[in-house]
Amino acid sequence: MALYKVGTIVNTHGIRGEVRVIATTDFPEERFVKGQTLVIDGKVPVEVTIQTVRAHKQFILLSFKDLQNINLVEQYKGRDLLVDGETLSDLADNEYYYHEIIGLQVIDNATDEKIGEVSEILELPANDVWVVKRAGKDDLYLPYIADVVTAIDLDSGTAQINLLEGLE
Repeated sequence: MALYKVGTIVNTHGIRGEVRVIATTDFPEERFVKGQTLVIDGKVPVEVTIQTVRAHKQFILLSFKDLQNINLVEQYKGRDLLVDGETLSDLADNEYYYHEIIGLQVIDNATDEKIGEVSEILELPANDVWVVKRAGKDDLYLPYIADVVTAIDLDSGTAQINLLEGLE
């Protein structure tokens, strides 16, 4: 069973077992609903079912079935919330989950040379930026824009790019 991060428990809220969550998913309205099953990451992962959900400032406040006391949830502060990969929604064409992009081999369109491998994706206000690990060189930061990333082939595990002047 593959698990994917959808949020982080940053603190407790009140004494009735609510936790403050910062969502790391683009689909919080689908991931955080009453009755949804999540996994709290840790040495021993804990499967929980959402009992209540509400928005509060920049957080999502959740409580879990059978964990309706601050003493029961305090131990989960700082832990990630995960969802089973089988519950992931299908995306539109040319949309990808981060776990599909990380690990792709990056190929330069002009020279057909392998540049490196996507190791991380940074979420910036203008656009996402791919961090490409290169052998014997510093990391390359590629903006995820149409002028740079020209094709993604998940089957072959590659991404074709135009290495524009000034990127390297």
